[in-house]
Amino acid sequence: MDEADDGTIFGADIPFARLCGIEALGIVEGRTRLRLALGPQHGNNLGIAHGGILCTLLDIAMGTVARLTAGRPVVTLDMQTRFLSPGHGVLVAEGRVARAGQSILFCDAEIRDEAGRVVATSTGVFKPVGVKG
Repeated sequence: MDEADDGTIFGADIPFARLCGIEALGIVEGRTRLRLALGPQHGNNLGIAHGGILCTLLDIAMGTVARLTAGRPVVTLDMQTRFLSPGHGVLVAEGRVARAGQSILFCDAEIRDEAGRVVATSTGVFKPVGVKG
């Protein structure tokens, strides 16, 4: 499934994702896959990926899979992140739903670099909002 053509992230217009350069790759085995080619604008003072861009990528990976599972928009209630190795080059994030309840969804995500090293992982809690549709 290629979502990059219409400028959305799995059917949702997320202006901040577009500003950051985050692209949807597809959905594989119930996991959303996103791509970010890091540029100088994504770096910190050490020349590696800024933690804020990594958190954004993880949040969008989890939020999109939560939204697709819930069938409506979601908001992030809580998010815990672990930074495991420096981010360089092209990063790929995967998000999945660990458990979906009636009122909240528990998700997790990870980011890997081109060599397959885990850069960061996250868990999050998401609440569906609005009308299902």
